[in-house]
Amino acid sequence: MNDIPKADRPNGLSVEQQVVEGVRVVAVRGEIDHDVKDVFREALLPQNEAVPPSRIVLDLSDVTFMDSSGINVLVAAHRAVAGDGWLRIAGAQPSVLRVLLVVGIDEVISCHATVRQAMNPGS
Repeated sequence: MNDIPKADRPNGLSVEQQVVEGVRVVAVRGEIDHDVKDVFREALLPQNEAVPPSRIVLDLSDVTFMDSSGINVLVAAHRAVAGDGWLRIAGAQPSVLRVLLVVGIDEVISCHATVRQAMNPGS
């Protein structure tokens, strides 16, 4: 196995956001670990907005790794929006989906194959 020092990795995490039909879609790319947990948290629950987002689809299709730091952010984000809205996960790669299933996140945050399915789970 090859160990790649952190200094040699790409910037770790990038985030793109857009609002689609009143739903904030947060697309994340890279690795979600302790080093980027604050960036991940801010992407899901921005502190500088007057009205925090209440309906969020988190697109994980370009996330290659997630550790417990990412899981903790997901749980906090779910709790923050649970009263008035929801958080849904879309497109998790098999390695990330396995982590989500092992810790039981799928029992509290719905996981979908695509962003479209996450936005319209009944269709």
